[in-house]
Amino acid sequence: MQGLAKILVIEDDSQHRHDIGVILDFVGENCVLATSKDVPQIKWDDSWEACFLGHVHTSSHFPQILEKLSVHNHIPVIALACHHSELESVTSYVGELQKPLNYPQLSEALRHCQEFLGRQGYKVPLLGRKNTLFRSMVGQSQCIQEVRHLIEQVAGTEANVLILGESGTGKEVVARNIHYHSPRRKGPFVPVNCGAIPPDLLESELFGHEKGAFTGAISARKGRFELAEGGTLFLDEIGDMPMPMQVKLLRVLQERCFERVGGNESIKADVRIIAATHRNLDTMIENNTFREDLYYRLNVFPIEMPGLRERKQDIPLLLQELLTRMEAEGGHPIHFTPRAVNSLMEHHWPGNVRELANLVERLVILYPGEMVDVNHLPTKYRYSDIPEFQPESQYDGMSIEEQEQAALADMFSNFESSPSEPEPIKADSTVPHGGLPPEGVNLKEMLADVEVNMICQALEAQSGVVARAADMLGMRRTTLVEKMRKYNLNKDDIR
Repeated sequence: MQGLAKILVIEDDSQHRHDIGVILDFVGENCVLATSKDVPQIKWDDSWEACFLGHVHTSSHFPQILEKLSVHNHIPVIALACHHSELESVTSYVGELQKPLNYPQLSEALRHCQEFLGRQGYKVPLLGRKNTLFRSMVGQSQCIQEVRHLIEQVAGTEANVLILGESGTGKEVVARNIHYHSPRRKGPFVPVNCGAIPPDLLESELFGHEKGAFTGAISARKGRFELAEGGTLFLDEIGDMPMPMQVKLLRVLQERCFERVGGNESIKADVRIIAATHRNLDTMIENNTFREDLYYRLNVFPIEMPGLRERKQDIPLLLQELLTRMEAEGGHPIHFTPRAVNSLMEHHWPGNVRELANLVERLVILYPGEMVDVNHLPTKYRYSDIPEFQPESQYDGMSIEEQEQAALADMFSNFESSPSEPEPIKADSTVPHGGLPPEGVNLKEMLADVEVNMICQALEAQSGVVARAADMLGMRRTTLVEKMRKYNLNKDDIR
């Protein structure tokens, strides 16, 4: 196998310790065998690339082992068919090896250990910093490269730009890149959110006012157009601007001059206009809520920002950039396992990059300096299950995603109950109400009916994703899988 550099095996049972040593040596893995009393003398450093924990006969030694594993959380841990529940709190816990041990499950376990190594987290290409252009526009996808190309074309001109795209896609980032790489770069960049300012104050906010122009105007005040003199004015959420204000803005764009509220002096507007909106302006024009003539004034050079779901291959690079920023702000760096990154790439991302940034900030707070795996992600971001190392040879050679699909395809339809297991129970039974009937009830069967119903409902609610269904039921995934086997559930039961 020749996979890991060195494996630490902690096992107090001498026969089991010898057996696991023989097996690891046979498959070509370098291992060191130890007992629980040897733990204080073990040098815990980066040389260990996995820890197999077996029986610990002295209970006083176990807390010390847990403390070592928690501190050195870069070492993936595998339970040898014991201490499974106690290890659930260890962040680097990978799973358990069940008896009888065989090559497929051992191979799968060692493969996942390699993925869980802290210094071998998800590898992404280094971000180039030689060119300051687009330094905050991370990504290598085709759509983001097209956006960069459009920015390069328009940055050196005076054309008005309209940036379209969903909320959270980074429209202001595009606007700032256009400004910072234009001839106006030495001038101010003044952003204003048209939807965040009350309609009766928007005119004063944009054009300024003279002293006494209205109640509370105790002195003259410059508006955003004057503040942006010689630079760029970014009108964010232009689709939320009220119709009366759209008329006044159109006049400024046409004549390149304006008057303050309450004044009659014409002021020249030497600014470049960049507007942005998440709304469909074509539909708004049809509904008479946005002026068509203003639309054509603004839409000289349109740039459409893609949603994150359209550039999911950029998520690893975005994660790296966000973590770099968090670390610069004093946050402890975290690492993502490949499975965690793959799970994030399956998400729909309605909040786009802003949603991803908020998630990363949350994970940095929750797991500082740790390895983040699928089970650390909030439930709605989990699109793959925690690995299980079971000797089910029909799944050999499949990826984790393929194994899940295969398992859900037949939902244990070929599983044959052993004589000791109960017969399949139908999920349409009802619990009697109004007290115990005279003939009595089979309490065990009644509770089983309720359990089957809850399992089916959870699987249906979570679209068949076992890990999320287990979370919904407040149990571990392995427990839910065992119950599904116990009741011989098939794919029809989750529809």
